[in-house]
Amino acid sequence: MQISIVIPCYGSEATIEGVVKEITEAMEKRNAVYEIILVNDASPDHIWEKIISLCSNHENIHGIHFSKNFGQHSALMAGYRHAKGDVVVSMDDDGQTPADELYKLLDKLEEGYDVVYAAYKRKKHNFFRNLGSKLNEYMCEKLLGKPKGLKATSYFVAKKFVIDEICRYHNPYAYVGGLIFRTTNNVGMVFVSHRARIMGDSGYNLRKLFALWLNGFTAFSIVPLRISSYVGMSSAVLGFIYLIYILIRRLLNPFVQMGWSSITAIMLLLGGMILLVLGMIGEYLGRVYIGLNNAPQYVIKEKTYMEPKDTDFE
Repeated sequence: MQISIVIPCYGSEATIEGVVKEITEAMEKRNAVYEIILVNDASPDHIWEKIISLCSNHENIHGIHFSKNFGQHSALMAGYRHAKGDVVVSMDDDGQTPADELYKLLDKLEEGYDVVYAAYKRKKHNFFRNLGSKLNEYMCEKLLGKPKGLKATSYFVAKKFVIDEICRYHNPYAYVGGLIFRTTNNVGMVFVSHRARIMGDSGYNLRKLFALWLNGFTAFSIVPLRISSYVGMSSAVLGFIYLIYILIRRLLNPFVQMGWSSITAIMLLLGGMILLVLGMIGEYLGRVYIGLNNAPQYVIKEKTYMEPKDTDFE
């Protein structure tokens, strides 16, 4: 089995060397044929210099440097397009995902799955990161067709045909989970340990987690638009019923006072719903417009990508 390991890098100058060392040790235990592709997503630290150093010392490590920050999923897409292995592994650069348990995923893949995710019984993230992950899980399940009970994390392995299909997507709003679940439903899961962060903070704050969640359902599902239609229809029916109620009440008692406060509340509620639906439609149209303008998924500024010498990747 030829293995390609893709790692997006951001703010991991202090941890990436340890992650690479752990991967190398795990691969060498089984004499695996492998490559490691490190994608620098325009990190503000000196991670690119660290990647260059790692590439100069290991012929099976390759580096890609973005011209600006395009996000984790765009970095994964760039790594996938340079991967040559029969199996592609995606993992994080912070040391929290255990590289020494990689073969749990690879062995599970041998059972016939197309994709295998690593799941964590207990995540050692902060409250907001865990909340964002739960929202993302719910969104994937309801909108993208993720199998119920499956934990979709950033640590997973996939067969090459799945990666090849993912790489056919060239729009600027990449969301790897949505691309996987529209390609195959033959997905497995294994439990691995999850470590505490060695140093630094997660690159995902609440705003970025919300943006990722928004990107997922607007790029790969029209369910939100259908929900908007149902909400609009329900509001119209309720409004009609309330109008009939007011007319009947007025006919039965001409001296009854009209409830201006309730009417104002209903107007604010309906106005808010209308603005919400218009904003959602605008989000979809904006993404179509940006896609039609050929906005890049990513821009590679520099590469330290060397052809392997004595491996099957030639």
